[in-house]
Amino acid sequence: MPAALLPAWGQDGSAANVPAGGAGGMGKTPAAVSVLSIVEHPSLDALRDGLHDELKAAGYEDGKTLKWAYQSAQGNPGTAAQIARKFVGDRPDVIVPIATPATQAVVAATRDIPVVYNAITDPVGARLVKSMAPSGTNVTGVSDRLVAEQQVAFIRRVVPAAKRVGVIYSPGEANSVTAKRQMQEVLERQGMSLVEAAAPRSVDVGQAAQRLVGKVDVIYTSNDNNVISAYEAVIKVANSAKIPLICADRSSVQRGATGAMAIDYYTMGRQTGRMVLRVLRGERPGDMASETSDRLDITLNLAAAKKQGATISPELKAEAKEVFGE
Repeated sequence: MPAALLPAWGQDGSAANVPAGGAGGMGKTPAAVSVLSIVEHPSLDALRDGLHDELKAAGYEDGKTLKWAYQSAQGNPGTAAQIARKFVGDRPDVIVPIATPATQAVVAATRDIPVVYNAITDPVGARLVKSMAPSGTNVTGVSDRLVAEQQVAFIRRVVPAAKRVGVIYSPGEANSVTAKRQMQEVLERQGMSLVEAAAPRSVDVGQAAQRLVGKVDVIYTSNDNNVISAYEAVIKVANSAKIPLICADRSSVQRGATGAMAIDYYTMGRQTGRMVLRVLRGERPGDMASETSDRLDITLNLAAAKKQGATISPELKAEAKEVFGE
């Protein structure tokens, strides 16, 4: 995205879109919150639900004090741009885009409506904000950035002998490209190597996984929405080839990956909801620093580990917040 698309909070520094709730909280007019997700999958759906529940807990009720709109772009950036333009035309009080492509579409479409993003690994690299400090624009939000060193350490705990780590990623998702680059840097410093397999579309995910067979000791997937939306194809390859599948997404473990050290996306949705509430009560997004989630939980699937040839130590199992397939 060109730098010119970085948003500004009004042309004169004033709030160009006054929240329905006002500085004192809920007003007589229902607060309008529009949510755009790049795709539907369990983690992003949990995030959306956490956001909605946080607003509900604060007294915002659908059809009465809250006008809630939600749409998914079904993984299509062009569709995301169309929905973003529609939402901007509706003039809601806040737009909440979920994931990088959705946020890029919204930020390109408005420079004044408050935007509270979520599930973006690298909001600075995606040219959405200049830094994680208050932006001075109409944009703030919550990043799901993961520390690559922690992810590699978890991989080594699950597969101690691993030397070659296969990564499936989407070249068109800035968050996925960033995560791959960071993983490669850390792996190389630790004497390991990364073997990449690109999947530009969801229909390419299974073929990308298949290309890794015979070349890697473990497969790792980040918070790549394109890959997660077609995760059953990755699980099928991992089970058939007996390659341990490690991920950064809790729901993917429940679906059939061996394990993850992951963010709780429902909790992150509640965190995003608290930022939205601040905007509805009159705060300017540009005065609010972007946030990250520091809470990481270990999730394991023992049945999947057996299928994929991984041995889970009693120590790791004891540390897990959730264990499936016992």
